[in-house]
Amino acid sequence: MNLLPKSSKEFGSVEYWEKFFQLRGKKAFEWYGTYLELCGVLHKYIKPREKVLVIGCGNSELSEQLYDVGYQDIVNIDISEAVIKQMREHNASRRPHMSFLKMDMMQMEFPDASFQVVLDKGTLDAVLTDEEEKTLQQVDRMLAEVGRVLQVGGRYLCISLAQAHVLKKAVGHFAGEGWMVRVHQVANSQDQVLEAEHRFSLPVFAFIMTKFRPVPGSALQIFELCAQEQGKPVRLESAERLAEAVLERQQYAWLCSQLRRKAGLGSVSLDLCDGDTGEPRYTLHVVDSSTVKPSRDNHFAIFIIPQGRETEWLFGMEEGRKQLAASAGFRRLVTVALHRGQQYEGMDSIQAELSARVMELTPAGMPAQQQVPFLSVGGDIGIRTVQHRDCSPMSGDFVVEDVQGDDKHFFRRLIFLNNRNVVQSEARLLKDVSHRAQKKRKKDRKKQRPADTPDAVPAAIDKSYLCCEHHKAMIAGLALLRNSELLLETPLALLVVGLGGGSLPLFVHDHFPKSCVDAVEIDPSMLEVATQWFGFSQSDRMQVHIADGLDYVTSLARGGEARLRYDVIMFDVDSKDPTLGMSCPPPAFVDQAFLQNVKSILTPEGVFILNLVCRDSGLKDSVLAGLKAVFPLLYVRRIEGEVNEILFCQLHPEPKLAAPELLETAQALERTLRGLGRGWDDTYVLSDMLKTVQIV
Repeated sequence: MNLLPKSSKEFGSVEYWEKFFQLRGKKAFEWYGTYLELCGVLHKYIKPREKVLVIGCGNSELSEQLYDVGYQDIVNIDISEAVIKQMREHNASRRPHMSFLKMDMMQMEFPDASFQVVLDKGTLDAVLTDEEEKTLQQVDRMLAEVGRVLQVGGRYLCISLAQAHVLKKAVGHFAGEGWMVRVHQVANSQDQVLEAEHRFSLPVFAFIMTKFRPVPGSALQIFELCAQEQGKPVRLESAERLAEAVLERQQYAWLCSQLRRKAGLGSVSLDLCDGDTGEPRYTLHVVDSSTVKPSRDNHFAIFIIPQGRETEWLFGMEEGRKQLAASAGFRRLVTVALHRGQQYEGMDSIQAELSARVMELTPAGMPAQQQVPFLSVGGDIGIRTVQHRDCSPMSGDFVVEDVQGDDKHFFRRLIFLNNRNVVQSEARLLKDVSHRAQKKRKKDRKKQRPADTPDAVPAAIDKSYLCCEHHKAMIAGLALLRNSELLLETPLALLVVGLGGGSLPLFVHDHFPKSCVDAVEIDPSMLEVATQWFGFSQSDRMQVHIADGLDYVTSLARGGEARLRYDVIMFDVDSKDPTLGMSCPPPAFVDQAFLQNVKSILTPEGVFILNLVCRDSGLKDSVLAGLKAVFPLLYVRRIEGEVNEILFCQLHPEPKLAAPELLETAQALERTLRGLGRGWDDTYVLSDMLKTVQIV
């Protein structure tokens, strides 16, 4: 029998509830959960000796079960005469000290300050069905009566779905009265069942409104959220932020319900936060694989990404995660990234912490009690140490961190926190400087310096090593210069727009002894970071110009015949607008008028090298066409496993270097560089960087 009303407005009707309880008879109706499901939060906020008023009691067994465990000073009221008669008859002999009264909670007959707790299980939700003026007036009367009958220090404990309009009204009313407002999520509430065939997709919450004595002239308002049964409440700055936090938990519960019912929802990502601080602790990506055939043991698995590897394509990009899920052989794979600023004891503790939460993400059809495997790479959680945190006025919050790679080397990275999965700059630390030695050196330096000295650890950077594949390809592009094998003996003028950690201009400076490099960086914070943390330094052959790259190039182009010209121009600058389909470079850097300026400061035999990151195929085609219109000879090199494409642009279409000639030139240049005696990474083969180059 379906006992749900056709319209939610009927919840506020006396006639509806009279009919409801007459049809239902003596069978208890547990709105929003049973006593066993609610007892954790009830016992937390109600003491056994306190006098409790239950409003809108219905025929719920909640009061009876509270009475049976020691809460015997309970008064129950309801507007339905039928249910009050039924409950009196049922409890008269069994629970003689508990009373049931037919009473309108909007006009209660109790004296002021009669109770220490007013308990409301779904009644506010039943009354506040909409935001029409008549309804809001009724709710105002109800809440005013609740406040009147409560003692100072008493609590209004309201079990609710916390829909936006209900939360707004309740919080606004009691915060305006100077009460403390706390919202407590009921444990496992997304699994509550309303009749056998109905399941809530919204979690259940408890509002705990504590009555304070009015303080004249005080504007203090207290808002708290407790997201775990035994967790600590988190203080929030406003009612709006409290509403946002509740909405986030409702969306999570809805998402879990959808994931349980069906697969293939597309890319699903969510954060799990520390219950005490509210800070993100884990980022989960749910990936369903349509290519995996279902079997008894391949329904679901969890993949823990080691710290520092979340930026890799396989883990950090949607296509990479799909490939990972397919290769792992599971219908649903949840990847778990560990957040910076959080402490993790090890793989076992992470599994224990996640076990309950990730089970909420299981796919439909997974057998009950089935063991869910936790997977990872190498069996440990990796090492990631944040060396420096700061905020750039231009780029926002960023961190400099050291992470351990597969080969036990440590790498230093610059990460902008507005795009946490993208490495802005990276350098390898020298082999003889272990992570432990760095930490000891940092600790020793702290003992010897004044309190206001920066926390810098001497940057033991391996300057012969290029971490970024697109930087390797950009250096390989120098093989397109005429007589490239003589580059070490002839002056070479380079312009690099986009400094970052400085590894690209630094590599050119150190390996081409006759080179002069101008680096342009718009953000002065980046020069400080590069110098302090990535081993960068200026010299008579390396100058950094703090300027907008657009303005700098345009200014040079206006120099007429006396303008400075470069043999190589490199653009490695990202866009700050995440809504664009092209994240590198900003669109203004490939505007036709600006490309003409670039052309005017490039030597006739020079090469313009551009790092292009564009996910919009139509936009990419337009960029290539625009470049081709200015630079007749255009080579493209795609970076495997990344979105990056390196474009090599030249002014003269002839002579075009065929693939064999290009590889021979690159090999000759590499032999010259290796013989320089300045160190060379054996894994870096210039000719390999140019094998897949295509002429557009």
